[in-house]
Amino acid sequence: MNGVYNPLLTCLSVVVAFLASFTALEGAAMLSAVTSSRWRHAWLAASACAMGIGIWSMHFIGMIALTLPIAVGYDLDATAGSLALAVLAALVALATVSRGCLSARRLLAAGIVMGLGVAAMHYTGMLAMHMSPSIDYDPLRVALSVAIAIGASIAALWLAFHLRDSRRENIVWKRLGAAAVMAFAISGMHYTGMSAATFAEASRCLSTHKVDANALALIVGVASTVVLVGTLWIFGTQANRLSASLDRATNTIRHLGTHDALTDLPNRTWLMARAKELAQRTARAGGALAVLFIDLDGFKVVNDTLGHKIGDDLLRQAATRIAGCARQGDLVARLGGDEFVVVTAWQTGMPGVPGMSGSLNNDIGDVADAIARRILASLGDEFVLAEALPVRIGASIGIALSQDASVALDTLLSHADCAMYAAKRSGRNMFRQFEDSMSRSTLRSLHIQRDLHVALANEQFELVFQPKYSVDGRAMTGAEALLRWIHPVLGNVPPLEFIPAAERAGLMIAIGDWVLREICAYLVEWEREGLGSLSISMNLSAMQFNLPGIVERIDAIVTATGVPPERLMFEISEATAMQDVDRTREVVQALRDRGYAVALDDFGTALSSLGHLQDFRVDQIKIDRAFVSGLDDTSSRSSALLSAVMALARVLGIEVVAEGVETVAQSLKLLALECDQMQGFLCGSPLAGDEFRRAMSGSLAGSLALKN
Repeated sequence: MNGVYNPLLTCLSVVVAFLASFTALEGAAMLSAVTSSRWRHAWLAASACAMGIGIWSMHFIGMIALTLPIAVGYDLDATAGSLALAVLAALVALATVSRGCLSARRLLAAGIVMGLGVAAMHYTGMLAMHMSPSIDYDPLRVALSVAIAIGASIAALWLAFHLRDSRRENIVWKRLGAAAVMAFAISGMHYTGMSAATFAEASRCLSTHKVDANALALIVGVASTVVLVGTLWIFGTQANRLSASLDRATNTIRHLGTHDALTDLPNRTWLMARAKELAQRTARAGGALAVLFIDLDGFKVVNDTLGHKIGDDLLRQAATRIAGCARQGDLVARLGGDEFVVVTAWQTGMPGVPGMSGSLNNDIGDVADAIARRILASLGDEFVLAEALPVRIGASIGIALSQDASVALDTLLSHADCAMYAAKRSGRNMFRQFEDSMSRSTLRSLHIQRDLHVALANEQFELVFQPKYSVDGRAMTGAEALLRWIHPVLGNVPPLEFIPAAERAGLMIAIGDWVLREICAYLVEWEREGLGSLSISMNLSAMQFNLPGIVERIDAIVTATGVPPERLMFEISEATAMQDVDRTREVVQALRDRGYAVALDDFGTALSSLGHLQDFRVDQIKIDRAFVSGLDDTSSRSSALLSAVMALARVLGIEVVAEGVETVAQSLKLLALECDQMQGFLCGSPLAGDEFRRAMSGSLAGSLALKN
């Protein structure tokens, strides 16, 4: 079981270690100046507490920085014991350096005792988690962490002893530098010790009902405050600056525990706590509650193609817009990734949503719908991101309603999530309210998305080939490779169902690479069997086409298999081509320069200008089936449109392929219009590899017979 470190909390732990180290250096200086035995003991105790609590706080901030995929808590007794060990280690250190001389033997003995104390504090703190099965430790790394603790302790004692004299030149800067060295040494010991720990996959924490992570954050905050008080007492005016720093650190811990670091919106922990209070208040007042689950449409493409910096900027701006669409008193949070939640309550007398008529007489469903419409409208406006780059996205929103305070927020979130997936399946950039039937379809979608990784790893995908023929039907001119997935439980999963799931999971690039390698393997095999030199085409998704270096990526795969580039054609949809005309022109030209053919798929659906055909310089355009089906109609509208397209294509030297040809009447009209090729069920259904091999053999034999 792997954990993830919060980088801000990790840095904060080093800062706290630095402050604790600086406290130790200043404490040693103060102790050396105290002559009264009684006051000296008091200063020693106070300084040891301040330093020990600082080291202990650093340790548990580092523990909080590690997020495991399970709930984590801490045993109070073991946690308190680790604090006592930290204070005792600090007491040994300060008592050693505050005495008259520091021999090598005393330095070594005190360093070993202090190092062992710090190491014991660390592993006692880890023990407080009470994991089942127990945490497995790498003995070599444990030994290394103890060695680091002892080495750091010896260095700290030596530095503290030699920097006791406050009259030395630039003493404050020297102590700050020494504190930085000590802080990184202490942090190094902690994170080396953490790296020695291995959590089993089925681990669970037995201390989750004792002191949870949020409570521990509060304890650490209080402990940090104790360090402040002790430092103020010991160091007088200098402690004011340290106090402000540690106060900010405490507030940062609390804020990071309840807020998202990127957008500064509340996180799931804060949402669950506040939403429960809101639900109880609303139920007592006879009102109702709604949860809106928002997932950004198109964010993944922006993040993958333009980079994480642009993606982060987009998330920040989207968060601001979503929060601006909510009413005062609504709860807005980011759950992670591009997922946001709005929780809104409604009861008589509450303000409505701006622009919603008759708000006092509308129920919670009307309020939620109005908020959803405002969010869709706001997110639909153009975003200007870093480097003045304009981007447009949308959102899919699921809504779950409840008038029962006993309904758990987790249940409402799950229902809203189901409704959000239903909105995505319905076309995206819309909202849907939860219905019971959605649970089954959403469970299927989640099942599909989860198993896509397994399908790719275990090669559960397969290719089929849909032949293309000359319009007179006499010769096979090529084929289009289509992806199929036979799921071991769900059976045949349609591409329209698993391709969007693959895009959401970020797997389209890997799947596209697999398809290209498979096509190349088939081409090599067919060439070896002497089955002619037909061209095979494959679709490039928008995510693939917009990938930086896509041409070089294709080249690397094809070159490794030894397939001639002229055997391959890449199809891009008209909608993809129109996203960025300049980039499309560059990529198409680069592909053609390397010998590949390029086709413009679904032509006519994006309503682009025919003039772009000259811009793109593709080898082939494929007329969408919607226009081909219109040839069966008595109206001449489809015929006129196809005639215009074919006339322009002939002038530009571009082949025209009609997709979705299903009737003889359609093929005859295409023949009359002098269309080059056709593809569809009239020509033949998609064929598996062996079936397509036989079809090629038959086509080759027929061609030879005609020649003879």
